[in-house]
Amino acid sequence: MKVTDVEVFLVGLPTRRPHRWAGLRGPIGRYVVVRVRTDEGVEGWGETPCLPDWGGAYGRHYGETPQSVRHVIRDLLLPVLHEHHPFDIPRIHAAMDQVVKGHPYAKAAVDIALHDLKGRALGVPVYDLLGGRVREWVPVGHSLGLMDVEQAAEEAAQAVREGIRHIKVKGGPDPRRDVAAVAAVRRAVGEDVEIRLDANQAYTVPVAVRTLRAMEGFGLAIAEQPAEGVDELAAIARAVTVPLMADESAWTMRDVLHLREAGAARYVSLYVTKPGGLYRARQMAAILEAAGLEADVGGSAEFGIGNAANLHLAAASAAVTVPAIIPVTTLQGREQTTVAGRLYTDDIVAEPFPYRDGRLRVPDGPGLGITVDRDKLARYSLPWE
Repeated sequence: MKVTDVEVFLVGLPTRRPHRWAGLRGPIGRYVVVRVRTDEGVEGWGETPCLPDWGGAYGRHYGETPQSVRHVIRDLLLPVLHEHHPFDIPRIHAAMDQVVKGHPYAKAAVDIALHDLKGRALGVPVYDLLGGRVREWVPVGHSLGLMDVEQAAEEAAQAVREGIRHIKVKGGPDPRRDVAAVAAVRRAVGEDVEIRLDANQAYTVPVAVRTLRAMEGFGLAIAEQPAEGVDELAAIARAVTVPLMADESAWTMRDVLHLREAGAARYVSLYVTKPGGLYRARQMAAILEAAGLEADVGGSAEFGIGNAANLHLAAASAAVTVPAIIPVTTLQGREQTTVAGRLYTDDIVAEPFPYRDGRLRVPDGPGLGITVDRDKLARYSLPWE
């Protein structure tokens, strides 16, 4: 079997409401979808939610745009795919890293498509390629985004009515507003729902310490990436009782080791995309488990293809113990929730992932277990600029 071609699509989905976080400059939902085709007629689909203003602590990993992803895949990674059997994913990763350093989001799109292709060819779900399934249903949380305090409380309450038991409150630009938002959400959802604050590294260390101490009375379960940098997280961890989660500071396996050595975080937000795809993300999950750290599966509001990859990673990773902050994939006319996990009003996959009691079911068909709706792919595809 040989790879013959990779198609790269720019896709934009309609959003239910604006979803913002500290540091994000543009809208979500204009991402890259790829289709890898072979000479035996087997194909695989991948996706990457690339953003120009998302690049880790101190810009260490840089941002990626749809245009940069398209260039890297077509001009640099496609020749690598021509040279290797598409099942040889570890060798392909090594070769991709030789031809271009960095660009993990471009590599993730290819990696997801290769896992989908391999699973389809072998007739097994991707989670079996990752070592096997440890859970069939994945608990998910609801992310509020930056919004007015009253709106945040109302949406949190509705998400809980729809089964959510874990709420993420985005913060950062105004710490006083963040304290008020956490307090209002706690009043709205009661005492039995977990609340996580995510400042997207917008605080300084003194501001983070002061703000998190002010939130302790509201039963904050996790503070995600309150400041920028591992050393800064470690300083905050020593000064507060709220456990910390690393996100922007956790892109690679070495980052996990650094976080463990520094005592900087109890939790890590594990992505498919930050390490460059499922292959390396599963390695990170194994290191997390060995290090005694726990994780959620996070992301950047993926479409159905990328969300399927999220679910397979969560299904195969014992270290994932925190509800995943991933969408409840929604199809127009087949909505399962009104607000819970609902970022888009439609999608390009033919079937939604079943949602029940705050959990998503992992697809168990071959590959990612999804079918791409070609009509919707055409409807939501955008011209390349």
